[in-house]
Amino acid sequence: MKKRAVFLDRDGVLNRTIIRNGKPYPPASVDELEIMPGVVDGLQRLKEANFVLIVVSNQPDVRRGITSRSTVEDINNSLAKLLPIDRFKICYHDNSDVCDCRKPNPGMLIAGAGDFDIDMASSYMVGDRWKDMEAGISAGCRTIFIEQGYNEKQPKVFDYKVSYFTDAVNIIMEGEM
Repeated sequence: MKKRAVFLDRDGVLNRTIIRNGKPYPPASVDELEIMPGVVDGLQRLKEANFVLIVVSNQPDVRRGITSRSTVEDINNSLAKLLPIDRFKICYHDNSDVCDCRKPNPGMLIAGAGDFDIDMASSYMVGDRWKDMEAGISAGCRTIFIEQGYNEKQPKVFDYKVSYFTDAVNIIMEGEM
């Protein structure tokens, strides 16, 4: 029997972003890492409902030379110690690299699904940016957009729009009843 997953963007969903001029940026170090409210309990509820939890995150600042790969991995390792994440799928490419893993492409979701034999139609993509929603739709997932009020392009299509991570978890759990 195929498993169900919740694919999770990292920055702005699991951890707080650093906002500059209305635009979100990832934490520059583990010292700046702050887990968003409700994430610890929400992920535990999803694990208890037998969802596989897979982080799918674009980290182009590595390619751009702004941050190191080891910094991204340190942040992921810190998250892994605090949260019941099953797998991290990270794209280190920039837009000009034309890869299939960088969201809005669904490559990271498809790879994660292959790792765990996931049924995409009964899975969810939870994100805070239009690229997350497009990747989830392309992969065949239901999508939950967490509105953060960023000063950037907003998604036009998604299944659900919420203000908080706990709202996203509640929608997923209601689908289980």
